[in-house]
Amino acid sequence: MSGRDTNIFAMERPSHSAEETEAIAAELAAELAPGDVVALVGDLGAGKTVFARGLARALGVQEPVHSPTFTLIHEYQGRWPVFHVDLYRLAGVAEAESLGLEEYFEAPGVTIIEWADRAASLLPARAIRCEIRAGAGPTERVIRISRPARNGRGARP
Repeated sequence: MSGRDTNIFAMERPSHSAEETEAIAAELAAELAPGDVVALVGDLGAGKTVFARGLARALGVQEPVHSPTFTLIHEYQGRWPVFHVDLYRLAGVAEAESLGLEEYFEAPGVTIIEWADRAASLLPARAIRCEIRAGAGPTERVIRISRPARNGRGARP
């Protein structure tokens, strides 16, 4: 990831298909460890669930990964537990607090949160932010991944 300032490291990549979006997610998954939180942000239909599916598959989840819109949280087993959260239907931060998200953040797994901006104040400072937005063409997306600096250079300790 390339540095934009001394506190945040970021990369931005275009995607032209669901497969490319999943491949970008898989690249990020290779850097993840238990305790990491991935905050997905983007408009409806931007590709957050596709990105989450790519992360989960790369983390060894074998079962189908779907948006947990109605159940709010799906738990999968891969290399480590994967907690897939969808905050779309929540009215606000108070409802998000009632889910006990902090327990997931401290669990020995990876937490993926769709619509993370709806509970931004609850996210840990170490959260990795993935913003997905429309690109120039109808199938193009631009994926921006940013994370707090580690060791002053973005690398793991």
